[in-house]
Amino acid sequence: MKYRPASIIRLAVPSGTLSQRIVLTTLILAAFGIVVLGKAETVLFERLRAGVVDFVAPVMNVMARPAATVADAIEGINELGRLREENAKLRAQNERLLHWQAAGLKLSGENDRLRALLRFAPEAEADIVTARVVGDSGGVFVRSIVVVAGARDGVAKGQAAMTGDGLVGRVVSVGGRSARVLLITDLNSRIPVVFEESRERAILAGDNTAAPKLSFLRHGARVNTGDRIVTSGHGGVLPAGLPIGIVSNVAGEEIHVRPFAALDRLEFVRVIAHREATVGSLGGAPPGGMKR
Repeated sequence: MKYRPASIIRLAVPSGTLSQRIVLTTLILAAFGIVVLGKAETVLFERLRAGVVDFVAPVMNVMARPAATVADAIEGINELGRLREENAKLRAQNERLLHWQAAGLKLSGENDRLRALLRFAPEAEADIVTARVVGDSGGVFVRSIVVVAGARDGVAKGQAAMTGDGLVGRVVSVGGRSARVLLITDLNSRIPVVFEESRERAILAGDNTAAPKLSFLRHGARVNTGDRIVTSGHGGVLPAGLPIGIVSNVAGEEIHVRPFAALDRLEFVRVIAHREATVGSLGGAPPGGMKR
């Protein structure tokens, strides 16, 4: 019996549909299997990685100790180098200090011998009276202050008045409980002074301004801005070496000095009881050999 072609086609159609269903089912199962396998592989991989880390960590710890030891050794070597440099600097500084110490001891010895040669008698320590400033005084002395300290406190005419910065002025009148101090900027103030370094002598003359002038300075004397001025002690009016101020302006023969003390903001002054203080003198005679 022979089959016709049409019969063969009718039998092939159901067979193709069945094979497609099988393939589709197989693909779905394969995809599901891949997903499940991927999840399993991820968990497996994580466990494997954790195991490897647990195994390697002690080994890395052991290997890291020599590395840390080497790093510490290198840091120690660098620190040793820095300590050597610092030690060298300290040695050089110590040598300089020893040099200056030797020079100071030598100068001290020479000073002692010169004092003995000149029969130098050191000045007795001065008594100091601290007084409060209570007001400004006018009249003839337009640059003066009144302090609450008088004769009963040991204040006397001619004594120096100072602050912690420098000379303020001199006592010109004394009562039992108060005194008046003539400021170094007053027109009537005349104070013998000396340049601290060059030792040039002069007279500090007030002119009612904030910067008194220097007069009776030796012709040809070298004066520079910033030179320090101190009391000379000549005439016994004031103790020697009291700081006054610095040269603030040099204009030809006109030389001005800026006082160290803030004369416009005085609250307290210290009156120095100098045993050679001159009573009644407002000014000192100019040093010998000087010309205005």
